Amino acid sequence: MNTAEYFARTGYKGSLDTLDLETLTAVFQHHIRAVPFENLSIHCGETITLDLEDIYTKIVKKRRGGWCMANNLLLSWVLKTMGYDTTILGAYVYFPQQKAYDTIMSHLILQVVIGGKPYIVDAGFGVSYQMWQPMELVSGKDQPQIPGVFRFTEENGIWYFEKIRRKQHIPTETSSSLDLIEKKERRNVYLFSLEPRMVEDFRSPCSYLQTSPDSLCTKKSICSLQTINGFRALVGWTLSEMTYRYKEDVDLVEFTTLKNDEVEKTLEEKFGITLENKLVPVNLPEFFTI
Repeated sequence: MNTAEYFARTGYKGSLDTLDLETLTAVFQHHIRAVPFENLSIHCGETITLDLEDIYTKIVKKRRGGWCMANNLLLSWVLKTMGYDTTILGAYVYFPQQKAYDTIMSHLILQVVIGGKPYIVDAGFGVSYQMWQPMELVSGKDQPQIPGVFRFTEENGIWYFEKIRRKQHIPTETSSSLDLIEKKERRNVYLFSLEPRMVEDFRSPCSYLQTSPDSLCTKKSICSLQTINGFRALVGWTLSEMTYRYKEDVDLVEFTTLKNDEVEKTLEEKFGITLENKLVPVNLPEFFTI
């Protein structure tokens, strides 16, 4: 494993000499625009591990993507190798249907401290909830980014992460596409504490997410990639493409329903992913919005 090969994968060619917020932001943005958030291994008969060399091989050498644990563990290794003060944290994802946070710590995020100031870095949530810049860890402060307004709120040592979205224009609406659209302007995303975590803390959630019939990840095949002006996502057979602020304070969302023989071709053309094993697309009933 070497960082030069990783940076070749993400296309980052900037300076590595100064460990400041500007460099961190550039490295981060190249990652989210090159490495998809995806759980396709589950639907290709492959096992997802937390072994860093396995993750490196999959993302860097095989040019695949990964879910939060893979993306953020790889990014953690890169940032630590560069010299950034980086700590793994664990988060609990919010489920809108239940109006409650998960009881399983299934989301891995990073804290990076620069000049004594902490930032949250998360390259593994995907779709419109994906931050585009490291976020200052401060309570109650709106932090506008191109995807929308993000905010942390702290209560008794627990940090809550939320997003406020813009209105959306959808030229073509279908029942399947409408199910993917978030109806609320404000959305809880996850909560977390600042307790440092180890990779071992995520082994049980990693197994659960890819084996349990109750897991969102077994019910839906998902691939998402951030672009210069939005993101694209493939959920089952539904391709979504969002353009942020295509008009003032309005995002454009376009949907295409693919045929079986178009899915893997679309993954290659739109996401840069070539699969080694046969993908079985899945989109079982379960609440999920882009």
